[in-house]
Amino acid sequence: MLSVKDAETIIFNLVQPLQYPQDTEVVDLSSENRILATPITSQLDFPHWDNSAMDGYAVRYADVQQATKDKPVYLEIVEEIQGGYQPQSNIQQGQAARIFTGAVMPKGADTVVMQEESRRESDRVIILNAPKYQEFVRHQGSYYQAGSQLLPVGIRLNAPEIAVLAAVQCPRVNVYRKPKIAILSTGDELVTPNQPLKPGQIVDSNQYALAALVRQMGIEPLIMGIIPDDKEALQQAIDSSISHADIVLSSGGVSVGEYDYVEKIITHLQGQIHVHAVAMKPGKPLTVTTFKRNNRPVLYFGLPGNPVSALVTFWRFVQPAIAKLSGVVDGWQPQFVNAVATRDLHGAGKRETYLWGKLSLVDGMYQFHLAGGNHSSGNLINLAQTNALAVIRLGENLIAAGDAVKVLKIGNY
Repeated sequence: MLSVKDAETIIFNLVQPLQYPQDTEVVDLSSENRILATPITSQLDFPHWDNSAMDGYAVRYADVQQATKDKPVYLEIVEEIQGGYQPQSNIQQGQAARIFTGAVMPKGADTVVMQEESRRESDRVIILNAPKYQEFVRHQGSYYQAGSQLLPVGIRLNAPEIAVLAAVQCPRVNVYRKPKIAILSTGDELVTPNQPLKPGQIVDSNQYALAALVRQMGIEPLIMGIIPDDKEALQQAIDSSISHADIVLSSGGVSVGEYDYVEKIITHLQGQIHVHAVAMKPGKPLTVTTFKRNNRPVLYFGLPGNPVSALVTFWRFVQPAIAKLSGVVDGWQPQFVNAVATRDLHGAGKRETYLWGKLSLVDGMYQFHLAGGNHSSGNLINLAQTNALAVIRLGENLIAAGDAVKVLKIGNY
C-alpha cells in the first residue's frame, strides 16, 4: 500500500499533457474555459495613444502648476475632444482643451485637470487647484508594448483573457482540445435516480457527481452508464472506454471481494497497474493503470465505490491529473492552505485522513469548520456544501481545536 505522497508522484508523472500541434484546435471568442496552446502577441500598444483618464481639461502643466483657489489660472478653451475624435489643435501657452475620459490627448498638453477642480466660463476654464505633472494621462504603451508576449501558453481563457483577446483583435485562437473523460459505475446493486428502489439497491450517485466535477473543468464527459457485476459486460465496457477516452474513471469493483473484477480485467486487457491501494481514509482501494491504445496513452482510475471515497480520490488525484493533461502549465497541482481548526479533528493513525468541511477566511486567516455528523465514507449527506478537506497526517491521531491544520481546497479548477 502506497503513501499518499508516493501515489501522487506516480500518478502525476504518468500524465502526459496534450501536445502542440496535434492536440490543438482553433476556436472563436465565444469558447470560454479553454487552455491556450500558443502564446499571444499583438502589434498594438496599450493604450494605443496617450489619452485622458478623466473628464476635464487637457492643459500644459507649466501653465497651471501654481494654481490655487485664491489665485486661479484662466485658460482659453480651443477645442472639445470626445472619444473617437482626433484632436486638431496644438495646445499653446494659456490654452486648454475640453476632454472626456478615454479621448486622445492633444499635442502640446501633458496633464489633465479633472473638471471638479475647475470652473467654466463661456470659452474659458478657471483652474482652481494645481494638478500633479502628467496627472490623469494614460500614456501609450504603458500597459503593454507591441511585440511582447501578451498571454502565455497553458493559461485558462476566462472572461478577463477573452476581453484581452478581443481588445487586441484576435478573434480566433489556438487551444488544446478538450480531453475525453469516460465515466462508468460498476455493481449489480446500482440503479438510476428515476428507478424505484428494491431491497438492497442503491442509487448510483457517483456517476452524476463525477460527471459534474468533470463538467466544472469545462469538459463534457463520456457517460458509459452502470455496468453489472458480470466479467464479460465489464470487460467490454472498459475496453470500449479506453478505446475512446484519454482518461477513464470507474467507481466500484476495485476492492478484494469475489465480484470485484476490475483489476483482473485490466490485466487481461494488458494494462499496466501502477497503484493498487493508497494509505488514506477514505479512498484506500484505488487502482491506477496505463493502457496504450491507437498509439496514445490512456490513464485509468479505478475509484472506490463508496460515494465519499470516490469524490475524495477524485479531488486528491484525478482532478489535478485532468488539469495537467489539459495543458494547464501552472496551478494544476492540488491547492493546499494552512488553517485553524475550529473543532478537534481525529485521524486514522495508520492512514492519512481527509475530513470534509468548510473553509472560511476570517481576519486574514483561514478557518476550517468540520462538517457535522458521521464522517463515514458511505455518508454522502454531510458532504453537501463543503469546500475543503482537512488533512490529518499519517501517524497523527488528533489536531486539537485552535491548532493549525493543512487543508485541501476543492472545486477550485
